[in-house]
Amino acid sequence: MKVGVIGCGFVFDLYMATWAAHADVELAGVWDTDSARLYAVASHYRAHVYESEAAMLADPGIDIIANFTPLDAHEAVTRAALMAGKHVYSEKPVARSFKAAKALLQLADEQGLRLAVAPANALSAAVRTLQSGVESGLIGKPRLVYAEFDDGPIHLMRPETWVSPSGAPWPVMEEYQTGCTREHAGYHLTWMCALFGPVTSMTAFSQVVTPQKTSPPLDTPDFSVACLQFASGVVGRLTCSIAAPRDQSARVIGETGVLTLPTYKDYTAPVTYDAMDWHRLSVRESRFGASRLARWLLGANDQVVTQVPGAGQFEAAEGRMDMVAGLAELAAAISENRPHFPPPDFALHITELTLSMQEAGPEGLAKTLETGFEPLPQAVRPAVAQPDNLDTLTRPNGRQALADLARRLKPKRRFT
Repeated sequence: MKVGVIGCGFVFDLYMATWAAHADVELAGVWDTDSARLYAVASHYRAHVYESEAAMLADPGIDIIANFTPLDAHEAVTRAALMAGKHVYSEKPVARSFKAAKALLQLADEQGLRLAVAPANALSAAVRTLQSGVESGLIGKPRLVYAEFDDGPIHLMRPETWVSPSGAPWPVMEEYQTGCTREHAGYHLTWMCALFGPVTSMTAFSQVVTPQKTSPPLDTPDFSVACLQFASGVVGRLTCSIAAPRDQSARVIGETGVLTLPTYKDYTAPVTYDAMDWHRLSVRESRFGASRLARWLLGANDQVVTQVPGAGQFEAAEGRMDMVAGLAELAAAISENRPHFPPPDFALHITELTLSMQEAGPEGLAKTLETGFEPLPQAVRPAVAQPDNLDTLTRPNGRQALADLARRLKPKRRFT
C-alpha cells in the first residue's frame, strides 16, 4: 500500500529507522513546506518529491497520507487529506483541541475513510507479553497500574545540539511549547487502555517546574500527574515530566504479583514477574534482623518473561521503537477490510485523557470522561500466548533462600 508523507522534520527520521521492516508499506513520496528540509530528506532517503501538497493529495496511486507535521498543522493537513479521499495516519495527538479531534474523526467516518492516530506501542511484543501475564492470571486480579514518562532534565542535556540522521534539528521550542504531556502521554495511555479498558474518571495536576529552561519562561506545563479510574476497576497513575531523571517504566500490580516493563520504547523489552510473598516473610525478617537482606533475596525471585513466540515481527527494530508498526497496522486493516487499531472511539478517548492531563493546571482537575470505547474487537487485540508457553529464567526462590540462610546463621549448641 502506497503512503505519502507530509512533514519531513525530526520525527520523520524516527519512522524511517524501521520503515524497511514493513514491506507492505511503500513510501510513495514526501512533501514539506520547508524546501531545504524536503530536499535534504529526499537526498538522504532517495525519496520522490512532490511539487506541492495538492499534487500529493491528487495522486490516485496514494492510499494513505502520513501526517508528520508539527501539532499546529495536524488539523489542516488531516482535513485536506480526508477531503481528498485519502486515509490518514496522524502523529499524536490528532489535533490541538478535543473539539477539533472529534470533528476530524467524524469527518473520516462521513467520508468512509480511516483516520488512525499514533502511537502504536500497544502492538509491540513487549506489551503483548505484559497482556499475556495479566490475562493468564499470573499476578492474580490486577489492582494498580503505574507508568512513568520522565524523559530526563531536557534543558540540561543540550537539546539544541540534537540532529536527526538526515540533518533535522530536534524542535526544542516546539517541544517546550507543546508540552511533554500533550506530546508523550499517549505512549502509556494507549497500552493502559488497551489492557484495562476506558477510563471513567480522572484527577490530574500539571505545572511548570523548570521555568529556567526558556527565557522568558513558558506557561506550558513540563510536569503532570494523573490518577485514573478504569471501568474495569483497575486504578492507574501516570506521571509525565522533562525535569526528573529518565524513567519510562511501567508496573502492573496484582493481588499475587507484579509485572514490570522497563521502557515503552523497546518493543522487544523483557517483562519481569515478581511474586508478592512479603506477608509470609515479615516474621522471618524481624526474627533474623535481615530486612535489607530479605529484600535483596526477594529480588532474586524475579522471573524474566520472554517475548510471545510469533509476535516478534520487529527484528529490524530490536531495542528501539518501531514507529511504522501503527502505519503498517492501518494498511493491513484496510487491505483485510477489518477494524484498525486504534479504532476511532479509542483514539478520541486517548486524546481527551491527554489534553485533560495537560490542561489540569496547578489547582488540579477532577473530571468524568466524556468519551469511552467499545471493547476492542479480537481482530485488533494483540494475540497472546499463555505463560506456560513462554521460556522463563528463574533464580532461586526467595523464601527458600531465607530459610537456608537462617539454618546457616543458627547458633550451634555447646556441650560441656
